[in-house]
Amino acid sequence: MRRALSPEPTAPFARIYAVVARIPRGKVASYGQVARLAGRVTARLVGYAMASCPEHLPWQRVINSKGEVSPRKHGDGQMRQRERLERERVKFDARGRVDTARHAWVPTRDPKKP
Repeated sequence: MRRALSPEPTAPFARIYAVVARIPRGKVASYGQVARLAGRVTARLVGYAMASCPEHLPWQRVINSKGEVSPRKHGDGQMRQRERLERERVKFDARGRVDTARHAWVPTRDPKKP
């Protein structure tokens, strides 16, 4: 179950959420990729941000570096994430990995960023 987001996200979380909001439907990004794009954050911090992000963000599009949905300690989040990705027509192989050759997000330059 998702934790409630504080009314004002911290600056690193806000940067992470801004990157995640840009990931298009049917594409995925790794925690590390999101961290690099957000600047001055770690992949682990991206994981913490995803655990508490607002439901309207496409949190399901952030996967681990192996191309897998990361396991969760509690709840059905892992299954929900895969189901959401499959509804976006993201394909998984027999090992449960996303076909990153087909579904990896390659961001274009954001005209709002320097």
